[in-house]
Amino acid sequence: MSGDGARQIAAAVRAGARRAVDVAAEALARIERADPVLCAFLDVWGEEALRRAGEVDARVAAGERLPLAGVPVAVKGRRGLRAAEPLLAAGAVAVGATAVPGPGTPWQTWGLGARGRTVNPWRADRTPGGSSAGAAVAVAAGLVTLATGADGAGSVRIPAAWCGVTGLKVTGGRFPSGDRTGLAAPGVLARTAADAGLWWRLVSRRPEAASPRFPLTAVWSPDLGYADPDPEQVALAREAVERLVEAGVLRLARPPVRLSLLDPGPAWFTLRTPGADPADAHRVRAVNDRRLHDLFGHADLLLTPTTPTAPHGHDGPGDSYSTALTWAFNLSGYPASSLPAGVGADGCPAGLHLVAAHDREDLLLTVATEAERRGAAAVLRPPAWSR
Repeated sequence: MSGDGARQIAAAVRAGARRAVDVAAEALARIERADPVLCAFLDVWGEEALRRAGEVDARVAAGERLPLAGVPVAVKGRRGLRAAEPLLAAGAVAVGATAVPGPGTPWQTWGLGARGRTVNPWRADRTPGGSSAGAAVAVAAGLVTLATGADGAGSVRIPAAWCGVTGLKVTGGRFPSGDRTGLAAPGVLARTAADAGLWWRLVSRRPEAASPRFPLTAVWSPDLGYADPDPEQVALAREAVERLVEAGVLRLARPPVRLSLLDPGPAWFTLRTPGADPADAHRVRAVNDRRLHDLFGHADLLLTPTTPTAPHGHDGPGDSYSTALTWAFNLSGYPASSLPAGVGADGCPAGLHLVAAHDREDLLLTVATEAERRGAAAVLRPPAWSR
């Protein structure tokens, strides 16, 4: 059942073809086999998961129609259960807490699980990205179907890109957050866009949106006017765009003025520094917000590579910020997602980054789902963990 999506698992449990207890036991067995190598989990809640799964079976037997009946999910970090409450209410079974960067880590593309350093399921000598490191690994390797995340600078989208899964960051400020800066927003990592959409409808309590008229209009920017991405990352993302155009999902538009944002990095660090004067950060935010507002007056979506580089080794990223193309949208609060774009020469995945106007998560998810339906999406599975 590791290859099934959330919808398929839940439908089988609701129909009585599967028991939630059996689905949970299978997920726990996969984790037991794989986690000594992947180190995706901080904690695995074996007995608790089986108990919760038994409760789900009882709820199904009592006639409850649970949208996530028996679906195994993982939560980001040891404090992640609160963010998963809508999923648990819908019948999901939390099997464990995923790895995040260890204390004192100077860069956040790392993960530290209970068994050691979290590795990329495509190449163990490479990082999975972060900070939702274990979440992306658990989903990519098929240990769970969904995993919660949080994104303060790209912490959902970067590991989604480097592990070859779908990642969504919601509009900033939509949900309560303990982040005093307002930069962090909840998100999800999923094996399919349909599963990410199911997560969104549950946490937002919104019905499934009516399908828009295709193709949607999109603006392509390889660098947002300030970044310096590697040519291969640009090429892989651009190839993904062309597939979406050829499939009739997107139509590229040329804005009246080429998009050129101010580099959000200094502003982001200023807002993260207690006691720093935020005036310049607010100026950068205002300029970029105005330019993005103008762009979304002419197009539905903005497209970029998700990351400027391929996954780096465990010794660190060097001088490159993996957040170069993502943190502008934590500063602005726009919702954004990463979709699998393809695999580079190093054998590691790359992502296509999609950004929409505030509160238009439905556009991001609809495009991704339609791309999968029309066969225009890259479907990536790490060879060693695909069964």
